[in-house]
Order: sequence, then C-alpha cells, then structure tokens
Amino acid sequence: MALTVFNQVPMAIFAYSIPVILILGVGMYLLLELGEWIGRKHLGRSAGKLKDTFGVVDGPIFALFGLLVAFTFSSALTRFEGRRALIVQEANAIGTAYLRLDLLQPSDRDPLQGYFKKYVDSRIRTYELIPNMNAVLKECERSQGLQCQIWKGALEGVAKSPNTLAGMQLIPALNEMIDITTSRTSAMQFHTPMVIFGMLMALSLITSLLVGYQFAGLEKKNRLHPVLFIITISITCYVILDMEYPRLGFIRMDSADAILRDVRTSFGP
Repeated sequence: MALTVFNQVPMAIFAYSIPVILILGVGMYLLLELGEWIGRKHLGRSAGKLKDTFGVVDGPIFALFGLLVAFTFSSALTRFEGRRALIVQEANAIGTAYLRLDLLQPSDRDPLQGYFKKYVDSRIRTYELIPNMNAVLKECERSQGLQCQIWKGALEGVAKSPNTLAGMQLIPALNEMIDITTSRTSAMQFHTPMVIFGMLMALSLITSLLVGYQFAGLEKKNRLHPVLFIITISITCYVILDMEYPRLGFIRMDSADAILRDVRTSFGP
C-alpha cells in the first residue's frame, strides 16, 4: 500500500479547535450586539416593524442552520463509530493471523511471531504519534516494511509446511490483516469537507446577528438567553470538530486502542 500525502492543513486547524471555538463564541457575541444595535436603530425609525421579517428571512436561515448542524454532527458521529469499529477489526485480524502461525513449522513460525510483535507495536505507535504527521508517516513506512517481511516469511513457511491447510488458512488471514491498514489510513484522512465547516461557522455568526436583531424588540433586556444561545452553539460546534479528529481533543479513541494493546499483551514479551 502506497501512502498518500496527508492533508495537514485541516489537521493543524483542528489541533487548535478550542481557540477556534473561543474565537467563534466571541464573534457570535459581537455580532449579537451588532444585531441588537441595528434593531434599535430600526425601531427608532419605524416602531413595531422588526417582527415582520422574522418568518420571511430569519425562519429559513435558522432552519438551514439547524439542518447543517444535524448533518455535520451525524456525519462526524458516524465516522467516529466507524473508526472504532476498524480498530476492533484490525485487532481481530491480527490475533487470528498470529494464531494461524501455529500451522507452520517451528523454525518458520518463531521468527514470524517476532515480526508480529514488532508489527503490532508499530501499529499502536502510529496513532499515538498524531498530530506529528511526519513521524506518523515514518512509522507507517516501518509498519509496511514489517508487513513485507511477514508476508515473505509466511510464503516461505507455507511452501515448506507439510500441512496443506497452512496456506489455505494463513494467507487469507494475512491478507485481511494487511488490508485493514488501508481502511484505517483512509478513515484517518477522510473528513467532512472544510467548506461545510466554513458554512457552519458562517451561519453561526449570521444567526447571532439575527438573534440580536430580534432581541432589540424586547421591552426588557435579558442576558441569560443570548449567553445560553452562544454557549450551546459553541459547545455543539466544538463536539463536532472534536469527533472529526478524536485523537486531538477530549473525545478519544483510548478505549478502542486498548483492544489492540490487549492483543499485543497476549503475544507475550
């Protein structure tokens, strides 16, 4: 498997998701205040005219914003669950392939078991190195080198093994073990397009402006509702960003990674 170049620009952005969300929250607050100021000016010129535009303009924009939030949240959660499932699949594939090494003669099996231990260590370390993508790429190359050694050693062992089941059982298991690395690498690179996140941020700011405009028509100014609005939207956006890159923030893959570590522990020192 040839590695493509990772797109490090989105990775760098999401590595600083907390500052991005803080900037978004401040921007929402400023636009909310701006919208309220504009609303007051309009009230001074034509009292009672603010609510006339709510259903015509504001309603569709808020509906679009809600739809976009639902879409990005759902897609991020789906990819998050998919990545966890791939880790379990890889752990199962490695464990199965390791057990089937017993079909080979001891002289061929023992060196391959050593390669397997190094390989699993390399696979675990690959994802621990994120977000240092240069180190990740180097570790991926090391994993691929170990894959080649395992494959070559397995073919030689199967050719020498008197057990006719060795090739039928071991080779497909190794194929699955190797193929799953492509799936995990692809899952790490595929995310919601940046333009969607840009739209989400832009609509967050636009809705803040519209909310502030509507607040201008209230007789008594209540700070609780705008604060709750800003906090709710900011936290939701942060969770969406965090799920897209679950190795950079508070949402982690640690519980799934532990399965692969358990497989390595079962191989012995």
